[in-house]
Amino acid sequence: MHKIAIGGFDGVHIAHKELINRADKVIIIEKGSSLTPGFDRLEYINKPFDFLFLDDIKHLSPYEFIEYLKKLNAKEIIVGEDFRFGHNRSGDISLLKEHFKVEVIKEIKIQGTGVHAKTIRELIRKGEISKANDFLGRFYKIKGTKIKGQGLGKKELVATINIELFKPYTQPKPGVYATKTNGFDSITFLGIRSTDNNFSIETHILDIEVDFSGLIEIEFVEFLRENRKFESLSALKEAIKQDIQNCKSVLNSRKNSYAK
Repeated sequence: MHKIAIGGFDGVHIAHKELINRADKVIIIEKGSSLTPGFDRLEYINKPFDFLFLDDIKHLSPYEFIEYLKKLNAKEIIVGEDFRFGHNRSGDISLLKEHFKVEVIKEIKIQGTGVHAKTIRELIRKGEISKANDFLGRFYKIKGTKIKGQGLGKKELVATINIELFKPYTQPKPGVYATKTNGFDSITFLGIRSTDNNFSIETHILDIEVDFSGLIEIEFVEFLRENRKFESLSALKEAIKQDIQNCKSVLNSRKNSYAK
């Protein structure tokens, strides 16, 4: 039996995994995602897939979309309980059941809160990374490329890698985070730099020197502190020293989190 899971799957969070794990194939509908934009989802989906852009299919009537599913030899459809489809979201699960066997996955909750991409985005923006990660079932990740920075960190503070995002990821609350960068323990600053009032994402690899090129991936483990201005360079140095100590403690305590 050909089982097909359908959804936006932004974030590919733990509730999405319930659909995906039951399916033989996954239909991903891109509608402006920001947790796992575009093909980022495929890092967490190990099933055959069709990738559809909402703009290309939103004109289809519910019956036209059902015909599309039949051409895929779909026998059973797996969806979340809030699934709608077709022009103006006019198709519902009861209509699907007229044409296919349908399995509906009930809402999954953590401590009374439903697991949804919208909720995860809100948590990330508020700096509640640990809770967002529990909803995702992994560390939240952003990707970008290395760009030239001020050079101040290497000269006066600690060497950092400056990142420019190449997709519209949901950005965490400005501040300092315990992170993993391309798999290495790291500490990451995100926000407006006090030295030049420009926005930046900067990551420092702990204890070793690594020169990255190409793709940079930053996984956010835990929020350490908010961004703030310092009265002197020496005060900033002391804060960074304490941040690094706190970061190492956090990373050590979370090193087995979300083990595959």
